[in-house]
Amino acid sequence: AMALSGDLWAELPAERRIFCSVLLFSWAVYLWEAFLAHRQRRVYRTTTHVPQELGQIMDSETFEKSRLYQLDKSTFSFWSGLYSEVEGTMILLCGGIPFLWKLSGQISGHAGFGPEYEIVQSLVFLLLATLFSAMTGLPWSLYNTFVIEEKHGFNQQTLGFFFKDAIKKFVVTQCILLPVTSLLLYIIKIGGDYFFIYAWLFTLVVSLVLVTIYADYIAPLFDKFIPLPEGELKQQIETMAKSIDFPLTKVYVVEGSKRSSHSNAYFYGFFKNKRIVLFDTLLEEYSALNKEPAEGEDGENEETKSKTKSKKQGCKNEEVLAVLGHELGHWKLGHTVKNIIISQMNSFLCFFLFAVLIGQKELFAAFGFYDTQPTLIGLMIIFQFIFSPYNEVLSFCLTVLSRRFEFQADAFAKELGKAKDLYSALIKLNKDNLGFPVSDWIFSMWHYSHPPLLERLQALKDAKQE
Repeated sequence: AMALSGDLWAELPAERRIFCSVLLFSWAVYLWEAFLAHRQRRVYRTTTHVPQELGQIMDSETFEKSRLYQLDKSTFSFWSGLYSEVEGTMILLCGGIPFLWKLSGQISGHAGFGPEYEIVQSLVFLLLATLFSAMTGLPWSLYNTFVIEEKHGFNQQTLGFFFKDAIKKFVVTQCILLPVTSLLLYIIKIGGDYFFIYAWLFTLVVSLVLVTIYADYIAPLFDKFIPLPEGELKQQIETMAKSIDFPLTKVYVVEGSKRSSHSNAYFYGFFKNKRIVLFDTLLEEYSALNKEPAEGEDGENEETKSKTKSKKQGCKNEEVLAVLGHELGHWKLGHTVKNIIISQMNSFLCFFLFAVLIGQKELFAAFGFYDTQPTLIGLMIIFQFIFSPYNEVLSFCLTVLSRRFEFQADAFAKELGKAKDLYSALIKLNKDNLGFPVSDWIFSMWHYSHPPLLERLQALKDAKQE
């Protein structure tokens, strides 16, 4: 039977073998992910009491809240993942990609741009594809925000703010995506035999520019950034940055609390112009979620909801410094630069392989393009479908590397004398974000870019006791 099926497979045209291989691999990845998620959901369902080793870290009430939150998220992820896989399969089987390309040609033709204007047609195709993706993803996003996040006390948005935010994100994305794509396609068209080098250099420049301008010009379109007020915390941050030669220029607080009560912190900038951004939800002193609304304030801001929390959220100044010590460890140990180098090496390799494969007409025929080989479609087929096995392996390797970097950054914070405060900060952040500290080992190994809480606390424990 196997020999017979092998013969039948060999007799299939090359384009059918390519198409079937892509579809089979996509479902194999989905089933693997579903298997891992099932294992993790079983952990959520069966671990109903605080394990002994967590007795000093989590109370039973918080443990139960985090268990139910993660169980809801996992169930939602299962159904949204299944929908996404079925949708993608139906698009491929029904010829959705060539249909959308033909429709794009008709629209651009009505605007006076014939088939020779391939880049214009490509931009119309991209606009329609991202619009379709946004519309089909909208119900899932609404459910996640206003049912799951709302149920567990994280959502701070009103429906009006949500839609305003979604429209703004779509417009900003198009303002970046369409010009960048048109220039990339133009470079590929005129680049000759070495177009892959020029295309890679162009994407490198674009990524560096976006990283540079994001926090100053793009992020403020969505959130309010204010300088951290003068005071003890700012002085301590500047002192710590100076002690490790971090070229800090500004410290900002971003009003993350108007969108969600999840917390975060990051730094950005190149060379001697580094900035630190702290979410107000990270700071116990500044979090709007810890403050009672002033008299007459209800209704003044219709974009966000006022929710009174029974317990304070965020970290004390010493704990914030410990979290920043971890983040600055990533910079001092070169993790940021290493990630950029890995990303660009991968990008160059992908463009090189794209240059090798773009001439294979069977790749286009496999997805319904028998008469034309549009460059944008080639990019999509090769990067999204043909490279999918490579992308899965790379993603796993980067997850393993990320966990290693996180341990190293924790160790750096220990060297700064922040072990005790980082220990308590990690517990607080896990509690504030309702992280569940028990995980299936295979699920954790495959998905967690940050080590599980218990492993991080164990690594910090000795230094804390000292």
